[in-house]
Amino acid sequence: MVTLAGPLAAGASAEAEPTHFRRFAWTVLGWNLGVVLWGAYVRASGSGAGCGNRWPLCNGEVVPQAPQIATLIEFTHRISSGVALALVVILCVWAFVRFPRGAAVRRTAAFSVLFIVAEALLGAGLVLLRYVAQNESAGRALYLSAHLVNTQLLLAVLAATAVLAAPGARLIGPWRGTPLAMLLVSLAVSITGAVAALGDTLYPAPSLAAGMLQDFSSGSSLLLRLRLVHPALAVAGGAYIALAAFTQSHADKTRGLAVAVMFLALAQLCAGAANVVLRAPIAMQIFHLLLADLLWIALILLFLRARETQPTAGSSVSPC
Repeated sequence: MVTLAGPLAAGASAEAEPTHFRRFAWTVLGWNLGVVLWGAYVRASGSGAGCGNRWPLCNGEVVPQAPQIATLIEFTHRISSGVALALVVILCVWAFVRFPRGAAVRRTAAFSVLFIVAEALLGAGLVLLRYVAQNESAGRALYLSAHLVNTQLLLAVLAATAVLAAPGARLIGPWRGTPLAMLLVSLAVSITGAVAALGDTLYPAPSLAAGMLQDFSSGSSLLLRLRLVHPALAVAGGAYIALAAFTQSHADKTRGLAVAVMFLALAQLCAGAANVVLRAPIAMQIFHLLLADLLWIALILLFLRARETQPTAGSSVSPC
């Protein structure tokens, strides 16, 4: 891969700003975020098996007849996912038509198609492998973790597509440093959060004390014992992200995004604590996930902005 020399937002573009494309890119990102949140509701409400173990048909039908609530929830998620796929494909085609060969936005748009297709296949796998409803296997936890990583990568490239559509958008600088470390920490916390959320769904506790007894019991399921990892890692990771964002707030170009990251990291810690105390009600789980995804997107934007550095004299394009 080759980095592109030049500042992210410097200089006037020879062409008019592709405002409509950028708006559409942000809209596609927002739609996919909504699909992610609805998918979490499908899992939290136990509706993953609403269409049976059939895909792409729902209980053997194109449109389910006299469906139950769980079927409606799952079928709606499938429809919204299909719309997301269509929107991403349109975005990619538009990028290739609108931008010249070699433009970074073409690559991120192409990657978005790759990840949305993988997202669809992973979603189908959940159904066909029966990793839904009350399945408590370790395979389901691993599969959900892989699904989450793909989802985060999809959101990342969609955000990058919107950013790189700006006039004169270029990326330089190394793929390392504090912003990248913050991304990796956030991803690790999110993976453990997906496992913890699955444990909350499968083993709801009537009270905080009962939940703690479940977690520390030697006879508990592996998912319950793994649930303990998330709060510890979330506190450590959230503190690191907030402090690291503070160090990024001293530069003019990253100040606004760094402040947003600090706020979201602290808000996420508070939401996580409330989620534990309230024993993970569905509404709280969705809000917690929303903050996590907004934090992830803000970190992606911060990472891109941090790479917006004017090259020094004598520098050249180099592989990364």
